[in-house]
Amino acid sequence: MRKMKCMALPLVALALLSLFLIADAAGAPPKPRLQWHHYRNSCRYAEVYVRHEVELFWKKDKSIAPKLARLVYSDCFVHGCDASILLDEGANPEKKALQNQGLGGFTLIDKIKTVLDSRCPGVVSCADILQLAARDALKLAGAPGYPVFTGRRDGMKSDAASVDLPSPSITWQQALSYFQSKGLDVLDMTTLLGAHSMGKTHCRYVVDRLYNYNGSGKPDPSMNATLLNTLRNLCPPRKKGEHDPSVYLDPESGPHYSFSESYYKRILRHEAVLEIDQQLLYGNDTVQITEEFAAGFEDFRRAFAESMYKMGNIDVLTGNQGEIRQNCRYTNKAKSK
Repeated sequence: MRKMKCMALPLVALALLSLFLIADAAGAPPKPRLQWHHYRNSCRYAEVYVRHEVELFWKKDKSIAPKLARLVYSDCFVHGCDASILLDEGANPEKKALQNQGLGGFTLIDKIKTVLDSRCPGVVSCADILQLAARDALKLAGAPGYPVFTGRRDGMKSDAASVDLPSPSITWQQALSYFQSKGLDVLDMTTLLGAHSMGKTHCRYVVDRLYNYNGSGKPDPSMNATLLNTLRNLCPPRKKGEHDPSVYLDPESGPHYSFSESYYKRILRHEAVLEIDQQLLYGNDTVQITEEFAAGFEDFRRAFAESMYKMGNIDVLTGNQGEIRQNCRYTNKAKSK
């Protein structure tokens, strides 16, 4: 497990360090990398425009913070941080994959893209807009600021639903393997799951714990009895085709959408809504991290900043790779038809 003291490094310095690392030990020229304020010359106030639009939206709808955080996760964990999650085109667009149903935040990204292109046409990628907007929205919710290096290019793959995200009901070991396949570790996984301190989930991801855990016909014995009764009232058994209600992932945050360590405190009290969250108590490393974050918000904040920075750099497209989309919902080829 990565030692917690490593996170005491200034985050910008950490990002700068990673920028100058040479990936190819054989001496080949390094490929283009993300840069600090990549648009300083081509669209000087790009990040200011993004922040302004996020702030306007936040005043009307604070749920934008968890929605954008989820968009970043769903984007980066499939084909990399290339804004493929924003695409509407194709027979099976990524946003229509089973685990991506119910995503939100697309309207804000469209608005930001329109604003930026009215000032700097064809310059700022949708992939960078998504990363910057998520960072700014999370900060408004109480999360730490973290460096977002820019220069990402937009992906051109429109059919990606076959590459699905894991279910919230997987074990923590399966989740860790998935995170490790993306270059992240157990601390990153436990930290990024802390985004569940905000937002909602649909009852379909919870009902097995309430009524038929592991096919037993009984509820999950690890769930707090009070939470069980509350969730049963909110998520009654339903038949196929009936309305699927949603519940807050962290009732303490609820409609306030405040980013805090309460998520980890609830896990220790067996009050996690999703099974993957409660399972953090079953691994030696994950339970230690959970206890540390529950005891102190500052450790969680520092870890979250570092892990969000790392996630935002998964398999990015730079240089001549990909494209700068004219419309975030369509590749330029599809848009020109």
